Amino acid sequence: MKILFMGTPDFARESLDNLYNAGFEICGVVTTPDRPAGRGMKLVASPVKEYAIEKNLKLFQPEKISNNDEFKNEIRELAPDLVCVVSYGVILPKSFLKIPPLGCINVHPSMLPKYRGPAPIQWAILNGDEKTGVSIMYLDAGMDSGDIITQEEVEIGEDETTGELWNRLSGIGARLLKDVVTDISNGKIVRTPQPEEFVLAPMLDKEMSKINWQEKTTSEIKNLVRGLNPIMGTYTFLNGKKIKMWKVQKYSNNEFVEKYAVNDIENKTSGTVLLANEKQGLFIKTIDGVLSVLEIQGENAKRMNIGDFLRGNKIEVGEKFE
Repeated sequence: MKILFMGTPDFARESLDNLYNAGFEICGVVTTPDRPAGRGMKLVASPVKEYAIEKNLKLFQPEKISNNDEFKNEIRELAPDLVCVVSYGVILPKSFLKIPPLGCINVHPSMLPKYRGPAPIQWAILNGDEKTGVSIMYLDAGMDSGDIITQEEVEIGEDETTGELWNRLSGIGARLLKDVVTDISNGKIVRTPQPEEFVLAPMLDKEMSKINWQEKTTSEIKNLVRGLNPIMGTYTFLNGKKIKMWKVQKYSNNEFVEKYAVNDIENKTSGTVLLANEKQGLFIKTIDGVLSVLEIQGENAKRMNIGDFLRGNKIEVGEKFE
């Protein structure tokens, strides 16, 4: 069975590596064109491209697929039996989906039909979900709406970040994909249509990364920090300077008072610094509790733990994050 693999980030690379090491014939690899990145905006290859070059696999990097007859004809000449798609980042047109006789299958990091769309891992954490998972499905003309082949559910850790969950689901997806491809090659596939009701996981907006101290609860702020780590991070302002927060912990008012013996916090405005020193840390009032900052990044500085940060940056009790 000849497989065409389509993917872009490290999440996809792990699946490609698993298929390659399992001995499946990878007749070609499709990934997105090199994109500018970093301060120098130099063109950077995707992790999938790097892997394809390393293994001397036939590589394609089309700018687009719709209305790209030349590319589609090249794929037809390859004659793949099956197309495996993992975080490719482009919706495939019907004309392409019809090329492989065994269809196109996709690894999606959520328990479909929940979180269809480009950011399912992030939204699971942003929404404070306790569980998520990985689905393997057939692609159709819709967005993540095809028949499900298999799913595996996992629990989300209370402090788990998007980056940590991304890595964990990457391994699960790679394992499930190999199993499904093996079953397809043996003719052992059962397709289950998705329910009509579904939840979307749209692209993230940079504007959502600013902490709203006046409206968000302690849990919501913590989930925002977890959900945007390491993609963009969350930020706030202190004395006009932009501060990023990468790791936080939450306390109820009573828990904080009992542990740190700081009184009269009920009437403090949300965003107000309640305690700040290098030994105990940084604690900020929220509308329903207290937020402890564990990892922070000052303006034009590196990420660091809060103790190191406070040794070089004085924050006074009573100051207010905006």
